Amino acid sequence: MVFITNAKINNKMKNAIVFGASSGIGRQLATYLVEDGYKIVITGRRQDLLEELKSEHPESFIVKAFDVQDLKETGFLFNTIVTELKEVHLIIHASGIGLVNEVLEWKKELETINTNVLGATRIYNLAFNLFKAQGFGHLVSISSIASLRGNRFAPSYFASKAYQVNYLESLYFKSKEIKGGKVHVTDIRPGFVDTRMALGDGIFWMASLEKASRQIYKAIKRKRRRVYITKRWNLIAWVLKIVPSWLMKKLT
Repeated sequence: MVFITNAKINNKMKNAIVFGASSGIGRQLATYLVEDGYKIVITGRRQDLLEELKSEHPESFIVKAFDVQDLKETGFLFNTIVTELKEVHLIIHASGIGLVNEVLEWKKELETINTNVLGATRIYNLAFNLFKAQGFGHLVSISSIASLRGNRFAPSYFASKAYQVNYLESLYFKSKEIKGGKVHVTDIRPGFVDTRMALGDGIFWMASLEKASRQIYKAIKRKRRRVYITKRWNLIAWVLKIVPSWLMKKLT
């Protein structure tokens, strides 16, 4: 793997990669990056949706379609992108799946693990090592408030989000080993957002995609370490942290 070491930040144009830009939060964040003058590589499984997004701003987007479950392809594609861009300032990981799986069908569990654990870890690892070599960079990942507790209806999803937030915190700790303080890690923990990732029926406190994405983008620009989206989910997070397991068992 070849990285650009001690690269200088280009003040005229910054480069970003958005993993999972074909729909939902990732797609929305990519459009905000255009407004701030970024050159953005957009990735996802659906080539047609990525090309549709690119058509809105042909000069700002570069399309790279692939599946994050293919770890070898992820590494190859990442190196290709870095070679093309020379330096990367921001990487947003918005790839993920959420499957209700009350009967514990193994195929669904495995797909969730492959995407949310193995796929996410590969991207985190590549991003952090790149930023360490560059001496700067900002890794952002869309995890979930689901990371705080278990859930009988979607065990692997909730567990995978707990894995993500702990891995991200570990990278945050490791970033302190890099001189200059220019490597940042942001963990975004949304509650319910009106996307296909929202699990279940009769969902309360459902935020619109635009409202949630705007708050997320503000947190990214401020390089926040951790943030719940929307803001009122801070209260739910506090409750979830203190409720005993026996009560959670009755309520969920």
